Amino acid sequence: MNQRAFQQKILTWYATHKRDLSWRQTTDPYRILISEIMLQQTQVDRVISKYLLFLETFPTVHDLARASRGDVLALWSGLGYNRRAIHLQDAAQHIVKDYEGIFPKNRDALLTLPGVGPYTANAILSFAFNLSYPCIDTNIRRILIHELHLSEAISMKELYKIAEKLIPKGRSRDWHNALMDYGSAVLTTKKTGIKPLTTQSKFLHSRRWYRGQIMKLLVQKKKINLDYLILALKKEKFFLEEILQEMEKERLIIYANNLAQLP
Repeated sequence: MNQRAFQQKILTWYATHKRDLSWRQTTDPYRILISEIMLQQTQVDRVISKYLLFLETFPTVHDLARASRGDVLALWSGLGYNRRAIHLQDAAQHIVKDYEGIFPKNRDALLTLPGVGPYTANAILSFAFNLSYPCIDTNIRRILIHELHLSEAISMKELYKIAEKLIPKGRSRDWHNALMDYGSAVLTTKKTGIKPLTTQSKFLHSRRWYRGQIMKLLVQKKKINLDYLILALKKEKFFLEEILQEMEKERLIIYANNLAQLP
């Protein structure tokens, strides 16, 4: 299949089957950043309501930058990977301090923001500014490998070069949304047999699960002591204390004298 035919196939399908997602109704880079950070390792269905509530509470980058850390973490609770909330607020503070609240269109500048890696920087440039930067998530990687008959062992560097050439001129936003939807609805992992590069480990009763339970309890009770956690989570003292110390180091909580609370 040549490049033009591939583009037409995907965009024609998208015109009829595209998903109506809240973050696709904006080109505000602040809103795009929030959606991209939330969508990291979290399913779309779980993100939708949190995204809307987050924007209702922190409608601008200035609102998020000056919010209390505890309020941000409390609102984030339930999405998991709570460090993302810390990075998101840190990024907002950098945007306000260094760029007067205006997001740069420069990739290198975006990469200096906390929590913003190559994929997220490209996503902001593509979805907010419609610039031709490849966004290769699991779905898009799978589509390119399947439709272009590429080896699953292809490096991301090589795939990036191919993906960059495929972006229709002036339609980066539509193109990437179309690919994501096509991969989610049509060319699934089950249908193609193409496995993602990484797979998530078992969540229930994992270290990450306990971190999430601690955060949920803190949102409910504001302050909890270690003895309460031992009884509530039925876990050894040394294990929970280690997690609490780890969470404090990551600025997710304040922990001292066996008492934990949101910052």
